[in-house]
Amino acid sequence: MAGAHPQEIDSAFSGNHELRKRVHAAIDQNPTQTTLFRDISTYILNQTSQVTTEPASKKRKLEESNGGKNGSTGGDSLSDSAIKAWRSYPGVSFSLPQRKKFTLDLVLNKKEGGIRGIGADGKVEFGIAWKHVDQVFCIPVPEKAKRQHNFVVLPLHGDGVNPVPEHLATSPPEPIVWTFEELTGKNIVEGEDPGPGPMAEAIHHCLIQAGTGKDVVFPDANDFKSAIQQSHRKGEPAFHVKGHRGSKEGYLFFTRVGIVWGFKKPLAFFDFSSINSVSYTAVLRNTFNLVITTPTQEIEFGMIDQADYAGINDYVQVHGLQDASMAAARRAKKLNVNPPVETENGTNGTAAAAAAGEEEEESELQKAERLLQEEEEEDEEDYDPGSEGESEGSGTDDDSEDEEDGEGYEEGETEQYDEGQGEEMEE
Repeated sequence: MAGAHPQEIDSAFSGNHELRKRVHAAIDQNPTQTTLFRDISTYILNQTSQVTTEPASKKRKLEESNGGKNGSTGGDSLSDSAIKAWRSYPGVSFSLPQRKKFTLDLVLNKKEGGIRGIGADGKVEFGIAWKHVDQVFCIPVPEKAKRQHNFVVLPLHGDGVNPVPEHLATSPPEPIVWTFEELTGKNIVEGEDPGPGPMAEAIHHCLIQAGTGKDVVFPDANDFKSAIQQSHRKGEPAFHVKGHRGSKEGYLFFTRVGIVWGFKKPLAFFDFSSINSVSYTAVLRNTFNLVITTPTQEIEFGMIDQADYAGINDYVQVHGLQDASMAAARRAKKLNVNPPVETENGTNGTAAAAAAGEEEEESELQKAERLLQEEEEEDEEDYDPGSEGESEGSGTDDDSEDEEDGEGYEEGETEQYDEGQGEEMEE
């Protein structure tokens, strides 16, 4: 009987696969209910296709919200709630631009489509057109017992790093972030992927149809995986690195298109072309800081576990992120402008700089440790233990004790450095 189900039912429940299956099962069990379900489906379709007139105040609200910033206007198909979505996912938990549950719509039509959030009243609360999407990420939410994934949609000029061009807007558009929770137990549909794959495929299909050339980016162990094992999910790689941006704790993800910082506001995405260089500071026994330099600012992420240094440094080296001249070449390639001019000796400046970088054996972390060691040694050489107390009549016993303490500290440092541990003594 499955092949005899009315087309109206499949159309009416296209956005809810599980409910559609239940309707089919009810019809198969009791075929006399076919007419009832057909009438219900017809009613739903009529309600969806009925053209309604939005109050002017509601249109203004949409234009002033994230939707307006991201390119949606009161008159296009994305902001018109009467336009049926190609895919619809009810009860989705959003964290940006609003922390609330909405119906997620993927709109795809010839006029203009995109992603939008529909409120309980059926009105469009926010949205972004496909043509205004810069990147879409699907990233595992760290430190959750139950598997969750955050979809992050970044609009053009909304990366949280580079300033918005003056001729486009006064404030950057906000990203859209929602959480996908994997199905478990009885909620799993046999033969279907319980993870975020089907939703990501639907978004990818829309991006292709809209001609954006974009796809959904997942973290990949070939790009980066953490050396720290997840205590609640042993044997499964973690793709995040915990750190701090100022006082805010968050996570860094090193993907094939750039570095993502999430998930609290402000989110940040460092496209390779926007990174001038990457360096390491505040190198301690257990942690270090990562500094990403862009053409307009330096952003520091602190308290990163030393265990992840090797993986991060490999990522930095592979993508040439420590060489500022490489950043200029990447920007030129992205903007499709002329490459860097040749130097006086006939070699390309970028290539020469890259070759020099490859010959440099000392890593940034090793350099930071060496400079820190030299500074401490210089401080101890300049320090005269007896000079502080002479004018105050300090005794020689105190001076000798200070001198012995200083020598003991220096000796401990040298011994640990010779052992090759590459760690700084904590005072």
